[in-house]
Amino acid sequence: MIRRAGVGDFDRLREIEVAAGAAFRDVGMPHIADDAPPSDADLLAFVDAGAAWVSEVDGVVAAYLVAERVDGRVHVAQVSVDPAFRGLGLGAALIDHVDDGGGVTLTTFADVPWNAPYYRRIGFRVVEPTGGLREVVRREAEAGLDPATRVCMVRG
Repeated sequence: MIRRAGVGDFDRLREIEVAAGAAFRDVGMPHIADDAPPSDADLLAFVDAGAAWVSEVDGVVAAYLVAERVDGRVHVAQVSVDPAFRGLGLGAALIDHVDDGGGVTLTTFADVPWNAPYYRRIGFRVVEPTGGLREVVRREAEAGLDPATRVCMVRG
């Protein structure tokens, strides 16, 4: 079941983020694994904008997605799945849920198996950043993400 996220979900969303992020240690990216999960203020901004969703499995929040508008399209700012629920298609279902038919964008790591290669399998393609996507890449770089390791992708 997919539903809008609320303030009561914030602790669980952070748990998911930490658990999902731990896998980055296995690909030599401990700095990503150690990155702090989103703050209440960050999550509240998405909730207040009506741009935060969770996927539940048997009443347990198992995945979440937060989005924004970039260049007139839905932009996936973050999608994370609890590793205990990996392989159920929850991330893809959340992306499908927010797809309003105008295309979906995201930025991701080019060479991490569950990032760009995964998104290619569910219909995304790499694009050069233009307009708002350039701004997203700039903000990511300010936050410590190396733009040389990242790609912009679009579906639709």
